Amino acid sequence: MLRILALIGDKWSILVIGQLRERTLRFGELHRAVRGISQRMLTLTLRHLERDGLLTRTVHPSVPPRVDYALTPLGSTLLDSMVGLGEWATTHRQEINHNRRRYEATHSPRSQP
Repeated sequence: MLRILALIGDKWSILVIGQLRERTLRFGELHRAVRGISQRMLTLTLRHLERDGLLTRTVHPSVPPRVDYALTPLGSTLLDSMVGLGEWATTHRQEINHNRRRYEATHSPRSQP
């Protein structure tokens, strides 16, 4: 169970699944849409999501080859949970930022004896 949660809790997996929620995308489109991800990390993330049955990889016979990625029905079941988590983060963002600032002010190296 922990390995599965680690996969779907990974920030890159969440961002990739979020990008695929409405349509099929090619590798380059995903790379541009998921800001900050390297090509290597995107490749690894896509392989893990495909391995676990959360997305499909379709290679079209063309020159150059075209590869499309799409959520599977199983992958789509994550969307409701992801939306709920995103709503929670938005609702509590200010409170969490306040708590972080307060913690850092009282636990900085300068405040330690």
